[in-house]
Amino acid sequence: MTDTARQDDLQTITGEQGRRRSISRVTAFAEFVRHPSPWALFTLVVGGGLARVVHGDWQLSDAILPLVLVAVFPVYEWIIHVFVLHWKPRRIGPVTLDSILARKHRAHHRDPRDIPLIFIPWPAMLWIVPSTVAISVFAFGRLGLGLTFLVAISTAGLLYEWVHFLVHSDYRLRSRLYRAVWNNHRLHHFKNEHYWFTVTTSGTADRLLRTYPDPASVPRSKTARNLHALSDVG
Repeated sequence: MTDTARQDDLQTITGEQGRRRSISRVTAFAEFVRHPSPWALFTLVVGGGLARVVHGDWQLSDAILPLVLVAVFPVYEWIIHVFVLHWKPRRIGPVTLDSILARKHRAHHRDPRDIPLIFIPWPAMLWIVPSTVAISVFAFGRLGLGLTFLVAISTAGLLYEWVHFLVHSDYRLRSRLYRAVWNNHRLHHFKNEHYWFTVTTSGTADRLLRTYPDPASVPRSKTARNLHALSDVG
């Protein structure tokens, strides 16, 4: 199937034929910066970068660590998507284990075009930011390496938010790489939520972890818009 045919098929699946409008990159960026999580992540990138420059103590490991993160980030992304965002609520006695990330992600699946639901929830950022800083400062044997990690992981998170937002927006980038990412994520949302878990890449961790089937061989799921057949939206 050609890229154009695949795109037409996906627009049929999503019910978006003739409905989506095209917006400019400037318009998309203006909407992106209206939300809290990009600013929180950008602050970590800039603050961490300044701290890294002031601290100094550059070593070879500072060059290697970002490369390792680039290599493993698709798997990290896959794990978070499967085990955190697609978490099914569980009860232990009177307590229900169900994080805000999982609740908001279910709401995101119910309405993929609701823009605020595309982003990491701001209440979650209240613990994600300090825990990321704490890991960076205390989990490495060298502060300089920890600050390198802080900048690299925050940059990856910011890239994730940007790509995820673009895929759900009306911005249409024509590059083959972006179209592959767009196709995969649309299939995850509108064809079957049990496959195509990576967001910033296509066919990487999904191929490795066997969640990258031929779309023609996958039945359309009845729960793609209602994860776990739950009705909550918050």
